[in-house]
Amino acid sequence: MRFHFSSTYVMMNADSQVTFPLKSYSESEESAMKITYIKHSGYLLESDQALLLFDFWKGTLPPLAPEKDLFVFVSHRHEDHFSPKIFDLAATHPRIRFILSDDIWQNKVPDHLHGLAWFMDPGKVLEWKEGGGLRVTAFKSTDEGVAFMAETGGYTIYHAGDLNNWRWNGEDLAWNNNMSTNYRRELEKIKASGFHPDVAMVPLDGRQEDLFYLGLDDFMRTVGAEMVFPMHFWEDFSVIPALKKLDCSAEYRDRVADIRKDGQRFCFPAFPDNRSGGETT
Repeated sequence: MRFHFSSTYVMMNADSQVTFPLKSYSESEESAMKITYIKHSGYLLESDQALLLFDFWKGTLPPLAPEKDLFVFVSHRHEDHFSPKIFDLAATHPRIRFILSDDIWQNKVPDHLHGLAWFMDPGKVLEWKEGGGLRVTAFKSTDEGVAFMAETGGYTIYHAGDLNNWRWNGEDLAWNNNMSTNYRRELEKIKASGFHPDVAMVPLDGRQEDLFYLGLDDFMRTVGAEMVFPMHFWEDFSVIPALKKLDCSAEYRDRVADIRKDGQRFCFPAFPDNRSGGETT
């Protein structure tokens, strides 16, 4: 990915935010899936039997239930997605496994944890019986590494990593067009594989200025998801209401999580066949 920084893209007033219709989170509420936005592209998903931690490199983790299997995903080696500190979790969580993109050097994994780390390249599928059963499929990123599709507990969960339509103002037109072609080709592969995620975590990066919405919009129109959680927005939460203001989002804006702060938690219905959702705290 080529880094382009700008503060000139559309900014939205907080009053224009649209409330996301997910259930309010409650520690006592029976729910099969709880979702915590940690920071940047970091998310924690908790089911009845497993914890799925994606691209944690910074921020504060909520308490991790030690009796549940913990699967730690890293989509690629960029420092805003991967930190070796994830391996410290093994000291306090006995039921841990690491699912890593194969662009991460194996010598980054401590010697005593090699038996708990699996590396994935695009097209690879891995399965575990632990945690109530987990099946993971990797797709090719348009940047480094992979995107993950995880199936567990009756839910399908997608984390894009840096798989996105990285078009940039001022970039060579041929480069931009090639980027869009590659991105849409990978989305078609996901669609052809029969996946329709319940939860999708997809980049929404304001550094792309007026092009910031393209990747998420393409994803929702091609693959779709019951709920989509923006990420990779560099702490600029205003891109979420900005997306919801665009005409192109009319068909899915009520399925875009209204994230307002790091550590925000969401709660899903107790049964996978009930996709009605609820609201945030």
